[in-house]
Amino acid sequence: MTSHDAASCATCVVANTAQVHKLGSQLTQWDYTVAIAGNPNTGKSTIFNTLTGLRQHTGNWSGKTVVRAEGGYRYQGAQYRLVDLPGTYSLLSTSADEEVARDFVLFGQPDATIVVTDATRLERNLGLVLQIIAITPRVVVAVNCMDEAERHGMRVDVRALARDLGVPVVPMTARSGVGFAELLSLVAQVAQGTIQPAPVAVPMQHAQLEAAVAGLVPQLAARFPALPNLRWVALRLIEGDASIMRAVADGTLGNMSRSTIPVLPLQEVRV
Repeated sequence: MTSHDAASCATCVVANTAQVHKLGSQLTQWDYTVAIAGNPNTGKSTIFNTLTGLRQHTGNWSGKTVVRAEGGYRYQGAQYRLVDLPGTYSLLSTSADEEVARDFVLFGQPDATIVVTDATRLERNLGLVLQIIAITPRVVVAVNCMDEAERHGMRVDVRALARDLGVPVVPMTARSGVGFAELLSLVAQVAQGTIQPAPVAVPMQHAQLEAAVAGLVPQLAARFPALPNLRWVALRLIEGDASIMRAVADGTLGNMSRSTIPVLPLQEVRV
């Protein structure tokens, strides 16, 4: 095994409390797909590596030079495919990383999306959170680095944050293994539909913008009936998102569905 050896695994928080189990290299199917997103340097990779072990499968996203990593874990009898999205500050598609993350959350339609934030930089990180919950309600926010926040005299009211966002929020100190049990429980409940988050809707400031969106949505629905979250796509068109505009113009927007997101074969993972 890796440095995370059998002796340490027997007593670690994830192995005992969260009851996560390694998956064999012959895994060919899973029950749920979970995406993990976040700004750079929030501890997203620590959470991903802890859940999947150190033997993920890596490659590139189709047509991109952006590195892609996937792994898997089993929790309470269900198998989860975990897709690590590129660290990004935004989903506004001004870079390849942002486009990849946006397309997977929107068109890949994961059963749940973990958005990792840093408790010491929460205000900066919430921009991405708000963009993701505008696309999908199936979100769990992980507020990581709680120990650092406390060390700096900062207090995060997790309950108030969950109430204001309308999605589950879990406090974590990932490097110490704190918070994984609650994270995995919430992800499972969101993925299975036991918890159905109702994200806050950010109101539009201008009636003309609302009217423009309302006019575009039925046009998009007529041309791309299987497209998820038409309202968000309409907003991106109004804002001039070049990649979405190209996909509408050439008719490929309707093909960017969950079934067309390629899958990397999962390898054995160790937790």
